Amino acid sequence: MTPNIHSDLIAWQEAMNLVEEVYRDTEGFPQKEMFSLTTQIRRAAISIPSNLAEGAGRNSRREFLQYVGISCGSLAELETQLQLAVRLGYLQPEAKCLGQISQVGRLVRGLRKSLRCEDD
Repeated sequence: MTPNIHSDLIAWQEAMNLVEEVYRDTEGFPQKEMFSLTTQIRRAAISIPSNLAEGAGRNSRREFLQYVGISCGSLAELETQLQLAVRLGYLQPEAKCLGQISQVGRLVRGLRKSLRCEDD
């Protein structure tokens, strides 16, 4: 059964923490990246909890599952962009947001799995 409130989801709570950390970690990016990579990274990060919230607010578990899948895609996009930032020297490999991606990924994939199992 889907929760009544998206903010009750641990995956949503941790995704929100990830967004905060992404904002902190991207503050030091070069000014020339403000309207390119920095914006892309922040948008991908924001998309993760936003889609969890929208899915939880939908009318069916099937719709919720679809939005959880979109969150998974945004998470992969964010990870790719952050790895690029590391390669470009804008972000340290030990940046906190990189570690949080794994945790959020486990939670979002677990949520997706539990929603799929409810259909069985």
